[in-house]
Amino acid sequence: MKKSILLLAIAATTIFTSCSDDDSNDIVVPIPTNAFTADPTNLKGDINSGTVTLDPSKIYNLTGALIVNNGAKLVIPAGTTIEASGGTSSYIAVAQGAKIDILGSATEPVVMTSASTNPAPGDWGGLVICGHAPTNKAGSNGETATAEVSDLTYGGSDVNDNSGIIRYLRVEYTGANFSATKEFNGVSLFAVGAGTTFEYVQSYNGGDDGIEFFGGTVNGTYLVSTASGDDSIDFADGWAGTGQYWYINQGTKAGIEGSNNGDNGNATPTTTATLKDISIIDTGSEGALYIKEGGGHWTASNIFISGFELGIKIKDATTDPAANANVDGGNIVFNNIQFSSSVTTKSQYQGVNTSYIIEGTNVGAGNGADAPTWANGWTRGL
Repeated sequence: MKKSILLLAIAATTIFTSCSDDDSNDIVVPIPTNAFTADPTNLKGDINSGTVTLDPSKIYNLTGALIVNNGAKLVIPAGTTIEASGGTSSYIAVAQGAKIDILGSATEPVVMTSASTNPAPGDWGGLVICGHAPTNKAGSNGETATAEVSDLTYGGSDVNDNSGIIRYLRVEYTGANFSATKEFNGVSLFAVGAGTTFEYVQSYNGGDDGIEFFGGTVNGTYLVSTASGDDSIDFADGWAGTGQYWYINQGTKAGIEGSNNGDNGNATPTTTATLKDISIIDTGSEGALYIKEGGGHWTASNIFISGFELGIKIKDATTDPAANANVDGGNIVFNNIQFSSSVTTKSQYQGVNTSYIIEGTNVGAGNGADAPTWANGWTRGL
């Protein structure tokens, strides 16, 4: 009996079929499918391959950790709502080599929030993204580290690493804590690369920091942090990026906290931040801007501060010598910055550099103390 073997490529899956004159003798190997199912009533688990796309017509109940692993991709369309329960056990994490596309719009943002009928800060974890870009947390030659939440690896040497697109996202009531020193932020960016799009993102009523950059080279534009339980926006560990159009209000501690490295203020690669078009509004206990743990190198312009008593916080040269040395040497410059009448102490710096602050009249994020027009429609609490 004449037999033939046909090789058919269907949807990138290989099927081998043994054919004969008698169809009853055919042997068909089933097409493998992505084993992950996005159950709206019980969203959790590991996405290990392929692309998983959520349905914006459904409300997803995040009941545990949702991990997007190397080679996989999660797509969240405009208008999708995810409601989380379970405290520290509920969070969304994107591992190195994975991607997340959050494709919200000004009229239909993606919302990640609490499932509680009486939501409060710390109800769930938050969003964690880990990339292959540099960080000084483990060394200066592309070494990797382990994220303080999610336990995923981050770091490397790919400055243009791409973890996806995050656009028009609002995260609410995040910041579940493991301990007094280990808490989720609203959005945590661990060594995320410059190939990633990160824009139009708000953290609202988070229990810890609103948005934090742990090293990496990703730029953050059109960011809003409202009513954070700690710092509103934080960068550290060798972050080398641009932050533009940030509107910060009602934070508990520092409006912006910028560090180089908590273990070694002189660690390399050095935090190198370009900050521009930023409004920092309402009182926080650690000032509008906090230069901390070496600080790194900052170039800041068009900064508007209102509602604070302290403008720029920095510890003395004995306590934080690296931070003071960076100001002394002209590596941290505010040209220009506007302090409202509420600011009674513009800066705690007592060193020799008398020109690191140049004052001017600014609009900050767009409207001075008032919410900018680019925040209309997709944010809350402004």
